[in-house]
Amino acid sequence: MRKHFNLFSQYLIGVLFGLGLMTSGMTNPEKIINFLNITGLWDPSLLFVMIGAVLVAMAGFYIQSKRSESFFGGALHIPRRRDITKPLVIGAFIFGLGWGLAGFCPGPAIVSLGAMRIKAFIFVVAMLAGMEICERFFTNNHS
Repeated sequence: MRKHFNLFSQYLIGVLFGLGLMTSGMTNPEKIINFLNITGLWDPSLLFVMIGAVLVAMAGFYIQSKRSESFFGGALHIPRRRDITKPLVIGAFIFGLGWGLAGFCPGPAIVSLGAMRIKAFIFVVAMLAGMEICERFFTNNHS
């Protein structure tokens, strides 16, 4: 019974996250591109979304720091590394480039699949292909 409750709770959290992305406009590529266009018709509204997200994340990390396991009873897997590496910088650059060109980042793109947006489908396929290429050719833990 507990397993079903945990799965249902996680599902509801995902739905809430998706609704938040849609309500904030994060699933609209044009809104994202207008936010990134600081020399044209800049749309600063997503700045407030990002500030809200950072505040929620800070609260979450604070709560997590006081716990030894997740709310659902599983182990907490918190990264401990803080060093800035070449792969991290390259990955951040590729992420930002993709975000600026497509107007999507992974979460909103997956939510946009539900709206049957072809642009989201193309983005998700490209993202999955990039993840597979990275796993096969650029990591040491491939089989």
